[in-house]
Amino acid sequence: MQQNDRKLFVLDTNVLLHEPLAIYSFKEHDVIIPMTVLEELDSIKDRKRDVSRDARVAIRALEDILGGSTTPEQILQGVALPTREEHAEVSGHLSIFPDHKIEFIIGSLPSDNNDNRIINTALHLQKRHFPRTVVLVTKDINMRLKAKGAGIERVEDYRSDQLIDDVRFLAKGFYQFPGDFWQSIDKVSTDRKDRHTVHQVPLEDLGNENFYLNQYLIDDSSDFCGRVANKTDQYLDIIDRGRDRLLHHEAWGVKPKNIYQAMALDALLDPDIELIILTGPAGCGKTLLAMAAALELVVERKLYDKIIVTRNTPEIAESIGFLPGSEEEKMTPWLAAITDTLEVLHKNDVNPSGSVNYIMEKANIQFKSINFMRGRSIQNSVVILDECQNLTASQIKTMITRMGEGTKLICSGNLAQIDSTYLTAVTSGLTYIVERFKNFEGSANIYLNGVVRSRLAEFAEEHL
Repeated sequence: MQQNDRKLFVLDTNVLLHEPLAIYSFKEHDVIIPMTVLEELDSIKDRKRDVSRDARVAIRALEDILGGSTTPEQILQGVALPTREEHAEVSGHLSIFPDHKIEFIIGSLPSDNNDNRIINTALHLQKRHFPRTVVLVTKDINMRLKAKGAGIERVEDYRSDQLIDDVRFLAKGFYQFPGDFWQSIDKVSTDRKDRHTVHQVPLEDLGNENFYLNQYLIDDSSDFCGRVANKTDQYLDIIDRGRDRLLHHEAWGVKPKNIYQAMALDALLDPDIELIILTGPAGCGKTLLAMAAALELVVERKLYDKIIVTRNTPEIAESIGFLPGSEEEKMTPWLAAITDTLEVLHKNDVNPSGSVNYIMEKANIQFKSINFMRGRSIQNSVVILDECQNLTASQIKTMITRMGEGTKLICSGNLAQIDSTYLTAVTSGLTYIVERFKNFEGSANIYLNGVVRSRLAEFAEEHL
């Protein structure tokens, strides 16, 4: 490859906080870290926040490459990035740019804040290395606008963990055929496997849809409802579930109010499905269904030993220490949605508060901080990870890898309610696992279409 064909990527701090090993994501191109970025990482690494861990991981990754016997001259010129098992195509160089030593030319942005210094660095490198392409990579939208206005030709978001370009294309976990499903099928063979009726249907009769495992299939005008059990180049194996049968499912006294909740409950109660991802607008029943199914599986069916509930909160690492009580008591304000749900499930009891306390003890419900989940191996439990639209891909990977033998993980979230500064609907960890686990036989994903909380909530979701 010619020198001019190798791009220069200048990374902002938020890229390394979003993905600490981002330096390995640029294949044959070179990566430059301005000194200002190192200073920002240094100021973040000692804070009592979840992002501090990502800063420390990024610093250690840089140390592994640039530390040891590397000379200052080599660091300025660029050190070859080592190949890694998951980054076999890496062949570029990594260097640190001493932006504090450069007197930037007239016309650059005032160097009174770190963003401007990083932009000025990219401008300087763009002129110095012309005609090589210099790309500033940042997840800060305002910084991208400022950089474009300052004269940087290439400014990009970091999207190596982005699997789709538009959240409208996110897999919903079901496909709805127009009209009557059976009228569009010319040939079908039916067999009985264990407790299920399985239909084998030619793919050519089903159109161009890209079906995947455990995807639900429904139609507009019949009682048909199936779930994809297997897919080959020619055939699709569909487990017959039946719409009417699914609508009569019940878990801890909760019955589905529509076919979407029915499909979700069917997946939640299936012991062969270890990961269930529930997405949808506020008020569609994600938390209620997850809690009802968890209680049914633990208390009634005794398939699991306990229920662990956790969620991501941006300030949790700072705020949890100032709340009184034990870890579970500290977590209670953050998990009020769960306690609200328990109260709803037992509102008709003679003594609702007594029932809730009894069930929390009977089902061994534990509220855990997401910070203390690392390093654990959770066995034979139902884990509910609520509000996980605010997790990055690496954070949600950390959570999933904690799940041990015999554990069911329920992830729920609303992509319209992302609070994290640098996450969008397409870069959220929730979106990431929906796409990554599509073809895993032990997972199912359901988009709960429609608000069932109240007509007020439904109107707000549609019009605000």
